[in-house]
Amino acid sequence: MNNSSETNETRLSRQISLIGIDKTRKLLSASVCVVGLGGVGGYVCEMLARCGVGKLHLVDCDTVSVSNLNRQIIALESTVGLSKTEVTAKRIKDINPDCKVTTENVFVDSENAENIAEKCGCEIIADCIDNVTAKCALITSALKSGKYIFSSMGTGNKLDISKYRIADISQTNTCPLARAVRKVLKQNGITSGVDVLFSTEIPPKAETRTPASICYMPAAAGIIIAEHIIKRIIG
Repeated sequence: MNNSSETNETRLSRQISLIGIDKTRKLLSASVCVVGLGGVGGYVCEMLARCGVGKLHLVDCDTVSVSNLNRQIIALESTVGLSKTEVTAKRIKDINPDCKVTTENVFVDSENAENIAEKCGCEIIADCIDNVTAKCALITSALKSGKYIFSSMGTGNKLDISKYRIADISQTNTCPLARAVRKVLKQNGITSGVDVLFSTEIPPKAETRTPASICYMPAAAGIIIAEHIIKRIIG
């Protein structure tokens, strides 16, 4: 056993006590691409890093802003203005130095989505984008590439964690973002085959175009998504 393996097993000793060394080694050899490093995506990265996922590919074009401080795990006074991929990568390496972290500072669109899905080198993609066009382009490209993709629907304008559900995109309801995504995917010939997290909570009438958000809702969504991905990896 090499020093890296010994260090990982010490770091993950509490986890190994729960799920065993064989399942933990599956996580150590797994690779996940997280697209969108905001309120949801940041917590997905946090959980995957802490459970020992061996490779994380991070995609985002944004920088940390003051308005992110209420809900994003990477948002601190000290990180405002910095690249989200840079901040997230540094945090992951602080948690798990053995994790291989790669980054792309790009805005996902129909032109580059296929390239991201095919060439990220990861077996699983976590879609945490909040833009409908970009989200649907990534989902379509991932399915075309034969990659497993899990997609987060809307977490804004929500207050009740208990209303979160995981289902196929065809079984979603209530969530305005899920409705918009279903419409675009149908135009792309996709009506099912995408696992998503969505909320059945009826959103209030929005006072602004920008969705309102409270700290625990995107965090909970990210943790639930990470749970689903982890369980998929370990079987």
